[in-house]
Amino acid sequence: MPGLFVAGPIYRAAFSCHGPAMFRTVEMPIWLLVLILAFAAVTFASHFLFPSVRWFFRRRMERVVAKLNERLERPIEPFKLLRRHDMIQRLIYDPSVIEAVAEHAAETGVREDVAFEHARHYAREIVPSFSATAYFGFATRFAKLFSRAFYRVRLGHFDEDAIRAIGSDATVIFVINHRSNMDYVLVTWLAADQSALSYAVGEWARVWPLSRLIRATGAYFIRRNSRNDLYRRVLARYVQMATRNGVAQAVFPEGGLSLDGRVGSPKLGLLNYIISDFEPGKSRDVVFVPVALNYDRVLEDRVLVAAAGATDRRFRFRWRDSIRYFFKHIYQRLTGRFLRFGYAAVSFGAPISLAAYAKRTKGDPTKEIGQELMRRIRTIMPVLPIPMVATCLLEAAGPLFRQDLVDRVAAEVGRLEKTGAHVDLFNGDIATEVDNAVNHLLMRQLVREENGEIHIAAGDHALLHYYAASIEHLVAACAA
Repeated sequence: MPGLFVAGPIYRAAFSCHGPAMFRTVEMPIWLLVLILAFAAVTFASHFLFPSVRWFFRRRMERVVAKLNERLERPIEPFKLLRRHDMIQRLIYDPSVIEAVAEHAAETGVREDVAFEHARHYAREIVPSFSATAYFGFATRFAKLFSRAFYRVRLGHFDEDAIRAIGSDATVIFVINHRSNMDYVLVTWLAADQSALSYAVGEWARVWPLSRLIRATGAYFIRRNSRNDLYRRVLARYVQMATRNGVAQAVFPEGGLSLDGRVGSPKLGLLNYIISDFEPGKSRDVVFVPVALNYDRVLEDRVLVAAAGATDRRFRFRWRDSIRYFFKHIYQRLTGRFLRFGYAAVSFGAPISLAAYAKRTKGDPTKEIGQELMRRIRTIMPVLPIPMVATCLLEAAGPLFRQDLVDRVAAEVGRLEKTGAHVDLFNGDIATEVDNAVNHLLMRQLVREENGEIHIAAGDHALLHYYAASIEHLVAACAA
């Protein structure tokens, strides 16, 4: 009969039974027995329990995706639904990656197996683990609630006919100017009826547990300033595989947040990865859709302006300030004193078909397409009240009465309309929009009002220039 006894100061397990040799008594320490049972439990779970659980959740996910694809204009592609492990294996054993590994080993003098492990590490760092439940069940709902909690969200220009004319089998790439980290939230919500977007996200998001959530939404991490050729080859191949398999993506070609408020020049890395892999007549078409974002208030505006004025252009982020602002915001919410940050507007421009572009150009069209996309983004930039008020205050070079400011804004809006700029928000009551913008600037102490005149607060000219810069190209076109 099995029994348990104490032998001296050491606890031991003893199993005794009368009979053949195989049933003789076995003695072992309790810790060893526990270890053996633990290994047995893990083996059972990995061989029998976990596969069943994975199959159950996989089937559940397939049913969720099937329902989602019925309402999405562009169904989620099977490539996006691959298990992360399978996608990593597919990436690192791709012939172009294997070739890059061999070249890296020859150039650096390391063994090929070591170089291959480096490539595997890069692939694990880049590849997402998309979850349709996390994206549509949490991310898009959170994005909608969060956006509306802080902004009055408006859709500006939208070339509906051109966007609906995009082929159903084409890969859609949304090319967006980068004003704020809020961009990810805003576009995720507004494009939720199109498809699940895959973002290229910088190093700032590689912080646990944020990184797990971001991976689950289908975003992939990139090292923006990496000089490692092997890393760039692995990244390029992942982007090309996703594009060839129809994954809808969103890219920020400026390479980072705009520090001065202007739409910057494109950095062509990701665009070049996509365009260089395109084979006319063989690959599915790739369609670039320009998207312009503008805000009455950018959450990180002071940090960005400070970085623009610093010699090293680095963000001076301080947790102390963030925590103080968080509790101040909660207090304003509880006391009913919180005012939303004005408008956040998004415009969608005329798309560019890579197949059509390749027919009428020779050589590498990456630079031309990049510049044309940024030109279209500038053209459809939404004109919002605070950028307009900031422009008029800076042009006046002195204090203005409210009515004088309203008159200046009305005159500027009239000129902008003649050039085709998108000033939809001012088609109503201009005086009301100007008053709301001025009250918001007074609340933030960017301006002050004395004897009915609006003055720019000392030391805040740079911040007003930041907002005016978002539409300065449109104002300059009027002057021209």
